[in-house]
Order: sequence, then C-alpha cells, then structure tokens
Amino acid sequence: MALLNHATVRTAGGILASGAMVALYARGGVAWPLGFVLLAPWLRILDASPTLAATLLRAWLMSLAYTAAAFAWFGSALGIYAQVGAATGVALLLLAAPLFQPQFIVFALVRHITLRRHGAVLGALAGAAAWVATQAAAPGLLGDTLGHGLYPSRLLRQGADVGGTAGLTVLLLLANEGVAAALARRADGWRVAARPLAAAALAPLLLAGYGLVALSASPAPAGKPLRVGLIQSNIVAYDRQRQEKGTHAVVREILDTHFAMSYDAVVRQRADAVLWPETAYPTTFGHPKSEAGADFDREILAIVNAAGVPFVFGTYDRDSAGEYNAAAFVQPGAGLTGFYRKTHLFPLTEYVPAWLDGPRLRRALPWTGDWRPGNGARVFPLRLADGREIPVLPLICLDDVDPALAIDGARLGAQAILTMSNDSWFSASPLGAEMHQVAAAFRSIETRLPQFRATTNGYSAAIDATGGVLAGTRMGERILVIADVPVRVPPRTLMVIWGDWVGLAAGAFLLVLAACSAWPAWRPRAAHAPAPVDLSMPGPVDVAVLSPAARMAAGLLRVFARGSLLWMCMTLLLDEALRTNTLAQMRMFSAFFLAPEAAAWCVLFLFSAKLSLADGSLVLARDARRLQIALADIATVRCWRLPLPCPGISVRLAGGQRYALALTDPGALAAHLAGAGGPAIQQRTHSRTVMQAYAQAALAMRRSRLDHPVAKFVLLPLALAIPAFHLHQQISYGGPFGEYYSFGLKAYLTAFALWWAAWAIGVVLSGALLRSAIESATLLAAWLRPARAVDIRQRLERGGHLALFLGLPAWLLLTIFRA
Repeated sequence: MALLNHATVRTAGGILASGAMVALYARGGVAWPLGFVLLAPWLRILDASPTLAATLLRAWLMSLAYTAAAFAWFGSALGIYAQVGAATGVALLLLAAPLFQPQFIVFALVRHITLRRHGAVLGALAGAAAWVATQAAAPGLLGDTLGHGLYPSRLLRQGADVGGTAGLTVLLLLANEGVAAALARRADGWRVAARPLAAAALAPLLLAGYGLVALSASPAPAGKPLRVGLIQSNIVAYDRQRQEKGTHAVVREILDTHFAMSYDAVVRQRADAVLWPETAYPTTFGHPKSEAGADFDREILAIVNAAGVPFVFGTYDRDSAGEYNAAAFVQPGAGLTGFYRKTHLFPLTEYVPAWLDGPRLRRALPWTGDWRPGNGARVFPLRLADGREIPVLPLICLDDVDPALAIDGARLGAQAILTMSNDSWFSASPLGAEMHQVAAAFRSIETRLPQFRATTNGYSAAIDATGGVLAGTRMGERILVIADVPVRVPPRTLMVIWGDWVGLAAGAFLLVLAACSAWPAWRPRAAHAPAPVDLSMPGPVDVAVLSPAARMAAGLLRVFARGSLLWMCMTLLLDEALRTNTLAQMRMFSAFFLAPEAAAWCVLFLFSAKLSLADGSLVLARDARRLQIALADIATVRCWRLPLPCPGISVRLAGGQRYALALTDPGALAAHLAGAGGPAIQQRTHSRTVMQAYAQAALAMRRSRLDHPVAKFVLLPLALAIPAFHLHQQISYGGPFGEYYSFGLKAYLTAFALWWAAWAIGVVLSGALLRSAIESATLLAAWLRPARAVDIRQRLERGGHLALFLGLPAWLLLTIFRA
C-alpha cells in the first residue's frame, strides 16, 4: 500500500510540475526557456510506468493538466458564447481533453513501445515524430503546438522558416527527453548525466545559431515601405446590439466609426491603404439584401473614392450556394475588385458539417452558423495612389493558424499578408487573443512575408518578416495603428519550397520504423556481433598504402567534394531557377564534386597495391615491387577513427614502422589478419571513446548490393528518369515520342540523357543528405549509447535504403498522379 501511495504521489507530483510550467510557458514573456524542460517531470513518470495501461493513464492525466493549464480560457469562452456558463464550458473542455490534445496519447503509446523494443534514442525520436504527425493529421482548432511558446525569443523563433512550428516542437520534445534522461542518471554521477544534458542543449544552440545567421542575412530595406492604417474600433457583440438598437442603427454606428478612423488614417497619417477587421461591415457587400444595404454600399464606395486609397475590409459575400465570410477589395475609381472567401470556418459557430446538421441540432444550438467555406488562398493586387502595385494575401481569423494557406500565398507571389479577425469572443480571455496573434506571426516567419493584422478589439499589429511587432494595440481599446513596413519579393524559405513538411516526414519515419520492426529481414543483428567473416582470403585485396601527406591530401579532397554536395542541396532548395537548369547543375556538380572526387581517386590510385596473406605474412605488391611483413612482427592493428579519405586500418610493427591501409572493407581484412595468426583490432576496453564506438559501428557494417554505385547512382536514376521523361513528353509534345517526331532522334536522346543526368544528380544529393543524417545520428548514438552504436547504425542504414529506393519512387509517383 505504501508503495502504491508513493507511486500515486510521484505521478501526481510529476504531472502537476509539468502542468505548472505549461501554465507559465503558455503565457509567454520571459517564461519561454521553460519549453525545453516543462515535460521532463512527466517523461520521468512515463519512464516509470510498468505497463502500457499505466502509460496511457498518465498520458490522459497529462492531457487534462495541459488543457487546464494552457486552454482553460478556451472552455470559458465557449461556455460564455454558448450561454451555458464559463465553469460548464471548462468542464466540457476537460472532458474532451484527449480529443482536444490527442498528441499526448499517441506520443505516450508510440514512445512506450519503441522505448522497450529499440532503446532510448529511437524511443525519443519516435515519440517526437508521433507528436507532430498526430498534430499534422488532426490539427487543433487553434493550430496550437509547443513551438508557439518560443515566439518571445526573437532569435530562436527564426528556425520556423525551416520546419515551421512543428520543427520547433520536435526540438523542444527532444530537449525535454535529454533533460529527463539526465535526471534519471544523476545518481550515476555528473559525467554520466552530462551526456544527455549536453544533447538537450543542442536544441537551443542550433536554433540560436540559425537565428543569428537568418537575422544577419536579412536584406536591408529597399524602396518605399507600405504604410497601412489598421482600424480597431472596439465595437463588439453585434447580435446583442441588433436586438437592442436595430440592424440599421448598428450598421450606421459601425460605419460611422470606421469612416472617422479611416479619415484619420488617410488624411492625417498618410496611409497607403486601409484595413478593417473581420465582418466589420456586418452584411453582404455588392449583393445588398435591401435598399438600405444598397445605400450603405454606395456610401462605402464614395468614401473610398474620396480617400483615394484602397480599402480592404471584412464583410459577407453570397452566391447561389449560400453566404461566405469574406474580405472585400475596393479600389478608388474602380470599385469592388474582388472577394476573398474565408477558408477555415469555426465548427458549430460559423458552420455545421453536413452529416451533423439538422433541425434538431439547430434548435439545441441556435447560435450555429451556415456560412460556406472558400476554396483556398488567393492573392490580390493592392494598387496604391503612387502607382505601386503590391500583391497581398488576405487571411481571415482561423485562416492564419494554417501554414499551408500562407505558403500557398507566398508561392502565388504575395509580398505581404493582410489578416482580419474578430477576436471579440476573447474579450474575457485576453490570453486567447494573444495566442492567436502569436500563431499569425509565425506565418510571417515561415514565409518571410510582413503582415498587417486588424482585429475588432483584440491585438491588431504590423508584423515584420522576422515575426516582430512593429506597432500594435492592447486588448479592448479603440485605436488606429499606423506602421511603415518594408515590402519586397521575399526569399524562398524551406517551408515555402517544401510546404509544411515536418509532420509528413515524421509520419514517414514512423512507417519506416514500423516496417523495420515488423519485417524480420530488416531486423538488425545483435549489437555486438558483426557479421561472420570468411577467414580464408580468396584472392588479393585492393588497398592504398598512404603516407600521412597523401592521406591528408585525399581526405581534404573528399571532404571538399562531399561538403560541396550538401552546399549544392541548399543552393538548389533556395534557387528555383537553378532547379530547372540541368546544364548549370551539371557544371556545378562536375566542378565541385566530380573534379575533387576524381583527384582524390587519383591519389588513392597512385598509392594503390594488392594485399594478400600467404605463409604467415602480409604481402603488399604493386607491379614489380613487393613488401612482405611477417604477421608475428605486427604489434597492433587499429581501425581509423575518421574514415578519410575512405575506411581503413593502421598497422604498426614491433619496430615502430606504421602503414596506413585504405580499403573498402577494413573489418573483413582485420578478421582475416586475426584468423591467420595476426593481432586482433586493438580497442580500449577501460575507456571506450566516442570515436572508437563510432569507428566500431562503421567496422561492423557489411555493404549490400544496394550500396553498389551502379545500383545506386546509375540504375536507380534510370528507373526514375524513364517515367519522369515520359510525363514530360506527354505534357510538352502530346505523346511519348513527340520530341522524336518533331526534332529527330538526336534531340530526343539528348533530352533523355539530360533527364537521366538530372535524376542522377538528384539521387547523389539525396544520398548525401541521407548519409550525413546517418553518420550524424551514429555519432550521436556513439556518444549517448556507445554499447548500442552498432545496432543503431544497422537500423539507420536500412532506413536509408528504404528512403532512397522506395521514398524517391513513391514521391515521383505521387507527383505524376498529381500532374
């Protein structure tokens, strides 16, 4: 009983500690560093869960604590809106906490299973992947995620342009895992606990380093900035006012207030454009429902013409299908130029799903709306009085919590975001309005588009491309916000190029992990047992006997060549023109990779030899030259810690001479030497270093046929190029042999060769990215879990094969089907 009570108290204490930190973290300000530690107490509780049922129970409790700590205001606002009371609203929200925050349940489930099958490192990675994959598949109503809490840090939030807020969340989760692991090992001494703690520190250090680079690379302001007047009228509760004053009087008051503030913005503050909030004009514009509505429409057009600047405002639009929450673009002299229709409607308030709708529901929930959703992002030209034309992306309320809409707008050429929101239902809960603005600000960071955001009574602001608020309001005040914001063609961020990719990548990682776990053929061998080696050498082995200078020269050439591949990856991601210029890619690939790689190969060739074992001796032969070393004279054999310019071993004789032998499979040679009577590879059993564990993991690997250069860099690109070239011929020439019929065989074969070359370069670059990831993860495993480095390396290699030989074809097929 005492043990049970102790476990209960420990569980409650851990969840309450995490919940308290969540409450502080959600409120922003100086509490943002808590994001790197706030889940650590809960993770310690999960680690102590003896069964899966106990793990799920603790996940459910944490979902309750998280919801209460960060989103009690949401339940209160819903209760007040639905007229059932704030307390009832909070109770209903807590009851639905596992549905409101399902990532806790999925995270705990996946982490528990992976932790027990594959160890702590993969358990942490799988848990983080499950978290963001769940949020990608079932995003919350407010798009909330842990990464939003890093917004107060101008430096760390810049990483959102690479992986979005999901990428920030992954780093936060991994940092929390490191802190939890350090707490678990503190009894073993500070040196043991320091490793996971140092791994946890990598997350903020990486984000800070990237933030410094991103902020320093921001282009200087160029040209005339865009000056927009944001109208926050602080007029709320339209429905209640209609009942008290009548519709005409309410619309009259709203328009008079907005007209007066817009006059101030244009005449006194010299604004280039005016932005009103969501549903500021609370009836249909351009499709009046009455003569009074037509008069109001004409009055707005007259005001815009007199102002001489474009107006953008929230209103309603309608067609034969129904009504829409919309944004109207009105130009002086041209009138209404277009509508943007809100894409993401709030369920049960702005719309009801068709399968749930009906008279009975409408009677029970009389506040439910019946608006129709729009059909995605649209970019409109904002024509200014000075002749400039700036493409802008409008977003309405919940639209700004969806990264995909902002990304689509950036791809369509937008140079600024215009956000409209009616945050009046946050009136009693300013924290909700603040969270909403934070979510909106991340859209600017992800796309590097500045943003103008107008709300009825919430937080209106002008936001720059780094997510910073240049000018803003407080909650519940009537105020005009004026700000000059630089507007330019934005840089192409990775989020714009790849989309909101982290959740999809996390889901793919989980599928690969599940496949490797379920398919016996892909299960790695025991962690300490390298593959058995045939101790009889069937023939001479190709090696290179390198002097220190030759090894350094070849190693530097290889480092430059392989580093150039990573640089090319980043260059292609950021330069859209280069991605479509195959000849430029080939020139770059040849100059920065093939040339230094060929030079390194030449160095190895100049020092090449044939190695064999005969009559108790190691024999090195090249042409007529021959060096014979008695195995009894070999004092030590060591694997190279750094496999540069390729894997190899160092042989030291009893007399002190040293030979550096570079070869493809040093593990097999070392086994042959030991089997023939030579010494075994020397290792430090008393203090095994990180690089020794890393080298041992590389030594234990046996390359498969899939690793052969012909299979990887010739046949795989060919298999990818054929369907891609076929699709190109269909689209460009109307048939599979269209270019042949139009321009002849030479042109047709030349075009195919270019496609093949382009895919070969793409496969090489993809392989380089996978290789860097595998080597980095292996090095991290050798640091954190040296005893499991071989096991982890084997799993990573198999995952790399799946990603390259199945992932690339799957991506190509998906692209073809979309086309």
